[in-house]
Amino acid sequence: MSIEQEPRPTEAGNGPPTMADVGRVAGVSAMTVSRALKGNSYIARGTFERIMAAVDQLGYVLDQSAGTLSSRRSGFIAAIVPSIDNSNFADTARGITDALAQTSMQLLLGYTNYSVEREEELIESMLRRRPEGIILTGGEHTSRARSMLANAGIPVIETWDVPENPINAVVGFSNADAMEALVDTLVPQGYSRFGFIIGTEASDARGRQRHIGFDRALLRHGLSSHRVVSVESTPMRMAHGAEAIRQLLRNFADTDIAICVGDLPAFGAMMECRRMGLSVPGDIAIAGFGDYEIASVSEPGITTVNVDSYGIGAQAAGQMIAMLEKRSTAATIKTSYHVLLRGST
Repeated sequence: MSIEQEPRPTEAGNGPPTMADVGRVAGVSAMTVSRALKGNSYIARGTFERIMAAVDQLGYVLDQSAGTLSSRRSGFIAAIVPSIDNSNFADTARGITDALAQTSMQLLLGYTNYSVEREEELIESMLRRRPEGIILTGGEHTSRARSMLANAGIPVIETWDVPENPINAVVGFSNADAMEALVDTLVPQGYSRFGFIIGTEASDARGRQRHIGFDRALLRHGLSSHRVVSVESTPMRMAHGAEAIRQLLRNFADTDIAICVGDLPAFGAMMECRRMGLSVPGDIAIAGFGDYEIASVSEPGITTVNVDSYGIGAQAAGQMIAMLEKRSTAATIKTSYHVLLRGST
């Protein structure tokens, strides 16, 4: 997996690379490029390899809509989320859709299952249809994905994160800061032996950032951050939380509070504590992240962080519309989050 953080700014209105651009870099005609990309078997292998290297270098995407869209407007916005099972990302998609309802544009939605390689494939596939703009989840992408996006000549908005080197516009929050806020709220409640439950960090950039915030906050408070259990799964589900709380208490029996990377594993952990005959929060407290519906209806309710998932989508779509209408250039919009203390702590 190759992840590049080098900034590649782009603005709506800049034209994407053309076949002629690819031909200039490869030292061939635009017609030869066209034949190569259509699979013409008479193209010499060396020539084909030069053309494909130029395609990757420029981030060129074959326009499959060129023959049918004389206006060059597709009328849709593309959005890519990690999962359609996750209610937070479903709320974000709903926010985008509701905001777009004020326009004539439609939403084309894809999901990556937390894979940047799959995201790259979706980006290429969507760009071939020439969307008006594209909304992404997170700020980590493969180098080829960044190149395609930076050269697409359309607005690109990264959400659910505040990347150091954004491609274009940003609508999101710092997952590390939000987790710090949760820990900072819980320490004054008397908790000092914090455990952390997380999934596969390599494929969950937002979970990794929350872990960074957890470590950072405990360091400031002079507390240990070594009580960590990682479950080899992304996304984490309820059953993973149940498995992880058992492991956490086996390895670190003195833990007085377990923070989970999300509300679903937090609920699973809380149910497993009940099966083990442990009181929540009497014997061990539990906290999550995301403010899923289950966190508010469970008994006790789960302490968590609300990140306004719907608002992220609505603001991202609003920023997209403003950029397309030339009312705004690329901007970084920081969205709100707040800690919700409930009965689990």
